[in-house]
Amino acid sequence: MATSESASLSKTVKQHYMDLSQGDKVQAMYIWIDGTGEGLRCKTRTLDSEPKNIADLPEWNFDGSSTYQSEGSNSDMYLIPAAMFRDPFRKDPNKLVLCEVLKYNRKPTETNLRLMCKKIMEMVENQVPWFGMEQEYTILGTDGHPFGWPSNGFPGPQGPYYCGVGADKAYGRDIVEAHYRACLYAGVMICGTNAEVMPAQWEFQVGPCEGINMGDHLWAARFILHRVCEDFGVVASFDPKPIPGNWNGAGCHTNFSTKEMREDGGLRGIEDSIEKLGRRHRYHIRAYDPKGGLDNARRLTGHHETSNIHEFSAGVANRGASIRIPRSVGQDKKGYFEDRRPSANCDPYAVTEALIRTCLLSEEGEEPKEYSK
Repeated sequence: MATSESASLSKTVKQHYMDLSQGDKVQAMYIWIDGTGEGLRCKTRTLDSEPKNIADLPEWNFDGSSTYQSEGSNSDMYLIPAAMFRDPFRKDPNKLVLCEVLKYNRKPTETNLRLMCKKIMEMVENQVPWFGMEQEYTILGTDGHPFGWPSNGFPGPQGPYYCGVGADKAYGRDIVEAHYRACLYAGVMICGTNAEVMPAQWEFQVGPCEGINMGDHLWAARFILHRVCEDFGVVASFDPKPIPGNWNGAGCHTNFSTKEMREDGGLRGIEDSIEKLGRRHRYHIRAYDPKGGLDNARRLTGHHETSNIHEFSAGVANRGASIRIPRSVGQDKKGYFEDRRPSANCDPYAVTEALIRTCLLSEEGEEPKEYSK
């Protein structure tokens, strides 16, 4: 398996420089989603003092013609700080700054889905929407070959790897542990992790997060994962079906509830939401991967613990359904439901916005409704 040349550079030599004093200055790494809707970019600037909140962070800019976000003749794009985290790579007082991207005319770029998501979340904040997202991913070598797999073949069939323990079952746990601790340090609301069904496939969970925080924290967790993998010389893939054939794909199951659903008798609200979702299946499929459903078509086949992309279904404890109601929720008559359709490479802003539009704003049809400012 191929690893990057950068991973072989001496970390001991690097540490000599990282131990040097930085005085009163602070390094702020600005992070944004590029024009693919999947890739992340970053660059760093120096601040004169430690920022205490988003208001302390200046706007910045970058060349959008090199990130698939503009043409070279008018390429200046604005970086608008949106969420701030502690930097687990440079450590305190340095920061990670998740940004929105605006065009030269101050309008959002096509892949800046946060702006509208935030507006939609503010419309329903009195209902206290909570989300939890289960991010699956696959560890690959720089040659695209799954980490730990034989170079000219396949590992044993699926079965022993899910939540597995042992060198022949868990491939790449060092990366998982490093990512988990880095997220905790950063202040990301990571709440768990486990090995998944396919060898070299893992999952981490983020939540519960209220409103816009879900998208912010999941994107921050993805960035941290990419950086951890960079240090180890490998690649984290969010492809929904990285290996064709009899291997599980990768999703981003999304758990959702409101204050009403979490209280006694909340099952009625859950069932009402599921009924609304069933009438708007195609809209959600388009929103649940960055290619309008084309990526998910490789994953949602009705096999390997997935539903069929062309059909909507729901059931208690059914992992082959579009929507799963956990058994405990069915017994308690309150709680949350799980939408199992989002792909691993989904934009969490798009997913959470779609759920709010359908379940709480009662939108219908295949197009999102426009709301006045």
